[in-house]
Amino acid sequence: MKFYNCMLLLSLVLCVSAQNWFSDAGAFIRDAYRGAGDMWRAYDDMREANYKNADKYFHARGNYDAAQRGPGGAWAAKVISDAREGWQSDISGRGAEDTRLDQEANKWGRDGGDPNRYRPAGLPEKY
Repeated sequence: MKFYNCMLLLSLVLCVSAQNWFSDAGAFIRDAYRGAGDMWRAYDDMREANYKNADKYFHARGNYDAAQRGPGGAWAAKVISDAREGWQSDISGRGAEDTRLDQEANKWGRDGGDPNRYRPAGLPEKY
């Protein structure tokens, strides 16, 4: 809940300078909120699938889905991805190379690339 409140506040701050700031801020906040939901859904699916070598696919898919929402969704995807990768590289000890590859998949998805580029063979169609 604190995360969503922070996103709401930051979204409002970023949109204040927009021409029609009230409606633009509302759209940005809505997109960011829904984009965060897309990121959570991809994470939840990744945990449920528990499929070897599927990590990059779910990174790309979450970022892709969120970015399709618009600027707010793309912003949420970047913030969440950077925070997650910062935590993983600093605390979990997964290594710089894994972080770099995750960020590559994140950017690919956010930039509109097909997440299936990272889809491992045999991953159930449900995902």
